[in-house]
Amino acid sequence: MSLNQTDKPAMRVLQILPALDAGGVERTTVDIVEALCLREHAAHVLSAGGRLEGEIEKLGGHLHISPIGSKNILTLISRIIEIMSLIKKHNINIVHVRSRAPAWPAYFAAKLTRTPLVTTYHGIYNASGRLKRFYNSIMARGDAVIANSTFTRDHIVKTHNTRLDKITVIPRGVDMKVFDPSKVSHDAVADQRALWGGPQDKFIVLPGRLTRWKGQLDALEAFAKLPNSCRLILVGDAQGRENYVAEIKERIQTLNIQDRVIIDGHRSDMPLVLASGHVILSASNEPEAFGRVAAEAQAMGRPVVATALGGALETIEDGKTGWLVPTGDSDAMAKAIKRALAWPDYNSKQSRTRIMRYFSRKSLQARVLAVYSELLTAKNR
Repeated sequence: MSLNQTDKPAMRVLQILPALDAGGVERTTVDIVEALCLREHAAHVLSAGGRLEGEIEKLGGHLHISPIGSKNILTLISRIIEIMSLIKKHNINIVHVRSRAPAWPAYFAAKLTRTPLVTTYHGIYNASGRLKRFYNSIMARGDAVIANSTFTRDHIVKTHNTRLDKITVIPRGVDMKVFDPSKVSHDAVADQRALWGGPQDKFIVLPGRLTRWKGQLDALEAFAKLPNSCRLILVGDAQGRENYVAEIKERIQTLNIQDRVIIDGHRSDMPLVLASGHVILSASNEPEAFGRVAAEAQAMGRPVVATALGGALETIEDGKTGWLVPTGDSDAMAKAIKRALAWPDYNSKQSRTRIMRYFSRKSLQARVLAVYSELLTAKNR
């Protein structure tokens, strides 16, 4: 039975994350805001804000701006009090935290107010010692823990000794209505390719933040082995990593491929970007907990070449929807790209169908709300 406007929503969810700029964590937050609002629940988001603020407000979510992701331990108590105040003011009955720094104050605020806590383990966090492992462990301390891949779930169990029945695997979801090749015109693709190069060129697109572990430097080494007709497009925000950008540019010069590489920066029109690539590349040299790029590319019917790490092992069927290569092996990556460029029996519909079946946004939304519902049911027993 649908709720009317005078009823109190059954779910009043506060999602907490450091910022609302580009990235899988941020996009998933917006997805859940949409799911809650469509079902007439209350969706609150606490963060420092960013590019996606407008989307949350447009969907009907409530945005609370604060530097909640601060790592300054001296502000821990004030952040706990801030979260507790929001919980009490808006009668929040689920707190869902998506990042380590705000997870610590959220954990204590949830405990003190007896509010169920959901944590989503979005990444495979580095842990160089016992103290860092303890810091990371907060993401496994929720009343319910969401892992964005089977790979992530296994990491949580191994690293934090978390019970399997406490963890729910919910892959990040692709919006199949947005990432739909039928909605990107041939003219738009032709215009984009013209901006990048000539009509005979082959475009290899590597989307991802400009950060070392995303593997842009490895990709350049592989790309240098490809024919001169190929163009490499690096799409992503540097997020202040100017030294790394300078290193990328220096490597481009050293490899003498400056006429064939474009650093395209942040793009909000990713369906067009992916549709304009002949091959989509994911070169991460550390495991992606999920790897949204590979899933979105397949939804757009584009073959993917990815390093055989983490979530890519689940989203890509090697030899069917893409190619998996060892990390750090530029020869293998170059060979796989050539193979993907000349793939006579590549089935774009098969790739899209598989993503729709296992990795859609609709599935993500329904399963996250089911986790909320189970927690509320258990609390009210």
